[in-house]
Amino acid sequence: MCPASVGRFAPSPTGRLHAGSLLAAVGSYVHVKYHGGQWLVRIEDIDPPRTEPGASDDILQTLNQHGLLHDGPVLFQSQRSEAYESALQQLLNQDLLYPCRCSRAQLLEHARLHHYPMARSLCTGTCDVRGATLTSADTAWRLRTEMAGEIQFQDALRGTLTSSLHQEVGDFVLKRRDGLYAYQLAVVLDDEASRVTEVVRGVDLLDNTARQCWLMQCLNFARPSYLHLPLVTAANGQKLSKQNHAPALNPNTPSRNLWHALAALGQTPEPALLHASPPEILAWACANWHPERIPHPDSIQQNCYLA
Repeated sequence: MCPASVGRFAPSPTGRLHAGSLLAAVGSYVHVKYHGGQWLVRIEDIDPPRTEPGASDDILQTLNQHGLLHDGPVLFQSQRSEAYESALQQLLNQDLLYPCRCSRAQLLEHARLHHYPMARSLCTGTCDVRGATLTSADTAWRLRTEMAGEIQFQDALRGTLTSSLHQEVGDFVLKRRDGLYAYQLAVVLDDEASRVTEVVRGVDLLDNTARQCWLMQCLNFARPSYLHLPLVTAANGQKLSKQNHAPALNPNTPSRNLWHALAALGQTPEPALLHASPPEILAWACANWHPERIPHPDSIQQNCYLA
């Protein structure tokens, strides 16, 4: 029998975990544990050129050091190609998927000439892809959005959000021209396979949600609940990320790291918890979780996080 709630943390193995990624891990863990559910870990190694050797093992070790123990086997996206191909074939059979060889420059120029918003970079319809198959080289595959209408979803902090997907985004890629699977496809298929019911992640992924909801609708998947957390930023306003060379977590201070993550999430942990073990801190957090206290600004400066 499946638990009522299933959450997940899904880091990319492009480097070591930093304060921002710990915030997302803690938020997703505590939120689903508060609801009596299971917490899973997925390694999003779908983009081999960006994968750093040894990063997956380091991420899993860091989570363990912080008491963030997953409840099932770790899912690796690099082992999911068969499932992704099957879903693409289903969408193709439904006439919801089409091939495209337009470059990004061509799409942006097409948007400019037709006075579209820059986000609405639709296929020009002029690329010759007759006879293309899902395994064709140098061919992207786009999901049709003209039938999507207005996509509405609930965010636990922001309430009801609406997107006119076709006008705002256009037909989006599910398989890239280099043959790699797009994030939108992988995350939807993987969440369904793991029966995820609670998606807690950074607000930088909020604009992907309408796309993912439309893809779920096309595949007849149930939607999860959403909670998008504020980001941790450096003093210059940049999001802490591996690409921006954010400093890795100090593995020797897991209790301090957890305490500050909970404080940044508005949970007011007791000062005495700074000297508690990671399991004790997490047990307190799961018993005293108040998502309504999470700051509504979309970013938290790192110096405030660590104050």
